[in-house]
Amino acid sequence: MTKAIVAPLIIALLVGSSSCSGQLTTREKSAAIGTVSGAALGAIIGAAVGSPGAGAGIGSAVGLGAGAFIGDRIQRKEEKETKQKEELEKTQAEAKQQQKELEQMKEQQEW
Repeated sequence: MTKAIVAPLIIALLVGSSSCSGQLTTREKSAAIGTVSGAALGAIIGAAVGSPGAGAGIGSAVGLGAGAFIGDRIQRKEEKETKQKEELEKTQAEAKQQQKELEQMKEQQEW
């Protein structure tokens, strides 16, 4: 019974750690969390009905899908916010430059 619970967790950790050479995206982090959480919850539910291994396998698959879906939505939102922030900073820099040019024009008219 414990082998059926531990095996999917080890697989999930190995898969998660193999892609740790670079920084994980939000989607990847959420998928990993979903996989491990789903496997654990599936094993618990599966143990209640006499099949913890199958429960862990099904739970990890469902958790992977759910985690990736949720992570994708969060990542898209983060990317949108980053883009908006960059556009705002660009607009502010342009406004500052225009203000500087306007002040220079006023100074020239005063001469």
